[in-house]
Amino acid sequence: MSTVTGPSAATVSTRRAAVLGKPIAHSLSPVIHTAGYVAAGLTGWSYTRIECAAAELPDLVAGLGPEWAGLSVTMPGKEAALAVAAAASPVAAAVGAANTLVRRPDGSWYADNTDVAGMVRVLTETGVTAGAAVTVLGAGGTARAALAAAAQLACSSVTVVARRPEAVDELRPVADAVAVALTPASWADAPRRLGSADVVVSTVPKGVADPLAAAVAWRSGAVVFDALYDPWPTPLATAADAAGCRIVSGLDLLLAQAVGQFEQFTGVTAPTAAMAAALTAARAG
Repeated sequence: MSTVTGPSAATVSTRRAAVLGKPIAHSLSPVIHTAGYVAAGLTGWSYTRIECAAAELPDLVAGLGPEWAGLSVTMPGKEAALAVAAAASPVAAAVGAANTLVRRPDGSWYADNTDVAGMVRVLTETGVTAGAAVTVLGAGGTARAALAAAAQLACSSVTVVARRPEAVDELRPVADAVAVALTPASWADAPRRLGSADVVVSTVPKGVADPLAAAVAWRSGAVVFDALYDPWPTPLATAADAAGCRIVSGLDLLLAQAVGQFEQFTGVTAPTAAMAAALTAARAG
């Protein structure tokens, strides 16, 4: 993969990228991307955090100079990021959210959602194959990416467990767009649904799934992906691990989606090992 020339690249001596969100101080994205720049020999590149609410995102993006190559977007700005882009990848359009904005040569922004490809990657590496039965816990923005990932993995069924039935209804356009048959389930039925799944994807905020950890009769060998990484391990992951499940963490997804962003921002193959080592060291410290 060769280096991409962005707008006014010939006249810009430095290239910039950042992660946008609110709150954002906890983000480990700068650690991952900066390590990638160093390992890839990309001098003149920098990556920072910017506190930005969804309503503030359009004006912030419009004011960025030609040195800006890309933006990582976390909560709550993923829908706003899609709206400011001049064009979007099919997966971002289907999911209705973008976690990635890439500056194009004409100065406009292109939206993508590397969360989906990241989920596919980490689940595939954990042994998930076509035909798996998936249960998604929660019905927010990360659940949208989980539906698209399940479609790409050719999973046999997707059940969404949510506290509010109307939240599941809001996911139906996404399920239709990615051609996934969505089955709703109540929160009261969560222990049974989680215990019978081949793959569990928990997308709920920290603490919400904690009461379920001891209530589920976990199946040994099932894959349990908890999208959280702070705190880690979660009670859900701890209980599933003790039962012999294969565990995937939010840190795994954070790295995988960052690799996709790095390559789109820079046009350079990501030095994944160096990026992973930096992430591990940051968490250990």
